Amino acid sequence: MLTALETVIDFGKLIAPAFYPVHRDIVRGGHTYYDLYGGRGGLKSSFISLEIVLGMMKDPQANAVVFRKYGVTLRESVFEQVQWAIDELGVGHLWEMNVSPMQCVYRPTGQKVIFRGLDKAKKTKSIKTAQGYFKYLWFEELDEFQGPEEIRTVQQSVLRGGERFVVFKSFNPPITAVSWANQYVAEPRNDSYRHKSSYLDAPPEWLGQQFLDDAEHLKGTNERAYRHEYLGEAVGTGSEVFEFLEIRTIEDKEIDQFDRIYQGVDFGWYPDPMAFIRCHFNPRQEKIYLLDEFVGNKISNEQLARELEDRKYHHRFETICDSAEPKSIADLRNMGVWARAANKPPGSVEYSMKWLQRRTIVIDPKRTPCAYKEIIQYEYERDKEGNLLSGYPDKNNHCIDALRYSLQRAMNSWEARA
Repeated sequence: MLTALETVIDFGKLIAPAFYPVHRDIVRGGHTYYDLYGGRGGLKSSFISLEIVLGMMKDPQANAVVFRKYGVTLRESVFEQVQWAIDELGVGHLWEMNVSPMQCVYRPTGQKVIFRGLDKAKKTKSIKTAQGYFKYLWFEELDEFQGPEEIRTVQQSVLRGGERFVVFKSFNPPITAVSWANQYVAEPRNDSYRHKSSYLDAPPEWLGQQFLDDAEHLKGTNERAYRHEYLGEAVGTGSEVFEFLEIRTIEDKEIDQFDRIYQGVDFGWYPDPMAFIRCHFNPRQEKIYLLDEFVGNKISNEQLARELEDRKYHHRFETICDSAEPKSIADLRNMGVWARAANKPPGSVEYSMKWLQRRTIVIDPKRTPCAYKEIIQYEYERDKEGNLLSGYPDKNNHCIDALRYSLQRAMNSWEARA
């Protein structure tokens, strides 16, 4: 019988070229977390299963545990996927497959791939291995889990006793950007490698002509559904107020080139927060860049003024504030802040909101996390029959209001040129 050391495997022929950089990063030990997401046929699960099986055969201390939210989905999804990977690697004679308990055992060493449904995250404390440690952890269909807290609970229980861990999270993005999984991969993290793929990254012969025909048919009949299902885009449900969003890192060198800086404040205390927003508007690109924020409950005018002074925003740039609190504006002026009241004639909310909706808003979740959360979650309300209601909801929109106030001069100058 061949042992693992005698088995020759050409791994490069088993994974799509789009995943070569991910594989090299794993071999190099570049990251702990690997978040793979995208559309149908993107080969995410195929790559992960191959990576886990081959990685375990190379490391006699490595074991793996694979999670789906619901145990009933394990056998026909990740269990079969790992079996497929073992067969593709040509090492089926070295592995033993068991359904009860559900696991794949590497015969030469007794290493295991264990499969679990996650009814309660605390149950993961009972998962043990007789040899080595759980080097590999895989959450399939990430968006099915309750949220980041549940995922952290599992990681804290499983990732113990080893020097190196590789955690895979895979999913097809839900249709709405509000989904916690979509928000998770949009949040910058230095310890995470994010990789998005679709069927366009797969060799066509791997998918088959029928798959490609189905994709093209949907593209021609329902482009929105095609973009969601096959390209893995969070295209929304149609109720999102802001559709033109660019979620990415905004580099310092970009900001150094910005010459149109705008600032706004929406006053609040508790439970409504005070919100300060700083942004840039590029009229040629029709883009608004969110640069900085200061948001919180029970923040006094004195605290706000000190914060703006510390950030050197207080007297160099005008800050347009909610006109409903003239005393607060006067306080800020007395403390050296270049502040003035927003102009709020009848219809100003509708006008300014439509102005924002027509432009692309560039958001760096690391720089403006509160504004990011507000904007992607801000949706039109529905009636009892599910029909969208006109008008803009006046709730959970404090950063949005601050943004509207900040850009009043840009809105007015734009209209003057139109």
